Amino acid sequence: MSKGNINVSVENIFPLIKKFLYSDHEIFLRELISNATDATTKLKHLISINEAKVEYGNPQIEVKIDKKKKTLHIIDQGLGMTAEEVEKYINQIAFSGAEEFLEKYKDDKNETGVIGHFGLGFYSAFMVADKVEIITKSYKDEPAAHWICDGSPEYTLKEHDKKDRGTEIILHISDEEKSFLEESKISELLTKYNRFNQIPIKFGKKTETLPLPEDADKDAKPETYQVDNIINNTEPAWTKKPADLEPEDYKTFYRELYPMQFEEPLFHIHLNVDYPFNLTGILYFPKLSQNLDIQKDKIQLYQNQVFVTDNVEGIVPDFLQMLKGVIDSPDIPLNVSRSYLQADGAVKKISGYITKKVADKLSSLFKNNREDFEQKWNDIKVIIEYGMLSEEKFFDKAKKFALYPSILDDKHYTFDEFLEKTKDAQTDKDGNHIILYASNKDAQHSYIQDAKEKGYEVLLLDSPIISHLLQKLETTNEKIRFTRVDADHIDNLIKKEDTVISKLSDEEKEKLKPIIENNISKEKYTVQLEAMDSNSSPFIITQPEFMRRMKEMSATGGGMMGMGNLPEMYNVVVNTNHSLISNILEAKEDKQKELITQAFDLARLSQNLLKGEELTNFIKRSYDLIK
Repeated sequence: MSKGNINVSVENIFPLIKKFLYSDHEIFLRELISNATDATTKLKHLISINEAKVEYGNPQIEVKIDKKKKTLHIIDQGLGMTAEEVEKYINQIAFSGAEEFLEKYKDDKNETGVIGHFGLGFYSAFMVADKVEIITKSYKDEPAAHWICDGSPEYTLKEHDKKDRGTEIILHISDEEKSFLEESKISELLTKYNRFNQIPIKFGKKTETLPLPEDADKDAKPETYQVDNIINNTEPAWTKKPADLEPEDYKTFYRELYPMQFEEPLFHIHLNVDYPFNLTGILYFPKLSQNLDIQKDKIQLYQNQVFVTDNVEGIVPDFLQMLKGVIDSPDIPLNVSRSYLQADGAVKKISGYITKKVADKLSSLFKNNREDFEQKWNDIKVIIEYGMLSEEKFFDKAKKFALYPSILDDKHYTFDEFLEKTKDAQTDKDGNHIILYASNKDAQHSYIQDAKEKGYEVLLLDSPIISHLLQKLETTNEKIRFTRVDADHIDNLIKKEDTVISKLSDEEKEKLKPIIENNISKEKYTVQLEAMDSNSSPFIITQPEFMRRMKEMSATGGGMMGMGNLPEMYNVVVNTNHSLISNILEAKEDKQKELITQAFDLARLSQNLLKGEELTNFIKRSYDLIK
């Protein structure tokens, strides 16, 4: 038996760092900018607690490209390092200076704004550089240091004549990564990761023009001058208090986030909490189309104003990922690449807080300006209904402001309001409250008209996930049954005081049923003889609510294994009081077939079930009848 220590060879670490530290090599720039930001915010904190006896000034972070020398420079005016600190923080891989700083000043850590936690960010430079230099001078009264490493375990560290406080990182870009010497590429990365960085970032110069005086000669040319090109907004809207912002400020920030989005958001929610976790941000409700193919990844996650990812799964509830905006939290744990989230208690609390905040905002909008809320309903209902399905606590709150438009009077009702309105008029023989609805006003028009003529209320429920939601609503009230207007004939569904008497005798019914069955497809259609108003259609095709709903739920991710393979089954409801039915009984066999086929095809046509060759034959037959 033997014991010993496992030694990690630095010679083996560098190739791994160079190739695999981050999946995207471009991350190196974000990491180095983050280090520069940390160095600056650390200095500010030390000055504030009187540990650093220097002037803070107006520090910037500068990024420069030298194409001739094939170098990229990141320069800060932060606290810098002594030679001893370079040995400690740079030469000991994965020793995080930020982590040590936070531990030392843990009582003030919420004020420091320090980003780094892993100590490997600096070494991301070797993913794109053959050689890296550090020229740094501490805020302490000690000589500057110059560190050089070519990606091997060997380095040099010597004094330097740098006079100004701060650090300059010089990357000698490798031939394989020469795209990082292009201004357009660096500008793109700075905009992606650092456009809201806490410290101003300078990248080159830009030209500005002085306005001409009012009395200037018409041929006068305006004077131009060069200024530093600061690429970032150091105080984005989410870092401010809601009381300090006007409605227009939120719209301006939305346009800053999404310059190619031309439609204004419907409304916003400002997140601002510091206990039991830190979270700020602004979420926007955009206008949405009525389908589930909605682009996600529009919410951006920041950590102390540094962009991390637009994949916020786990932090933002799934149904809210259709929103847009920003969330920023130093409490969200990230892996070494800061690209993927780790599920833990803090994240779950944040997700729950965001859900509650959104529900409270929607409830407030509904109560304070219901008319405006109703006008926006179609643009937000998919999000709300999705949330009601996926989040139980959200469901409990949303039931009170989710709206259901009535086709009959063109008004919107909450679930409880509609139940109260129709509680006595629409019940079945078992005492269940029947709520009729349509999912497509055009496709189900004849059925809607039939319901309206009988004075029944019909809701328009046309979202793609409505079947799932109806199932959930029914479980909250055992006496409620949602039924689509074409699921069963109303006269057979809703209990009526006056029973319609059939004009056919039992003997005639017994004769009629096989005649009709022999002239239609028995595989898909079941014949039902019903005594209805003589003005109702002779043949009405319905689909059982359960069968249709299960198929719809399966098609939209209901988790119903095998339900997608359910056969298409329909009922053919035959109105025994219609004059055509009497004609069929009295006609000869050939004429019976002609009448049944035509009436049956008309019923199928109303349900969009007549297609292909059968539709072609129907059209030809109809023209022949006209002749």
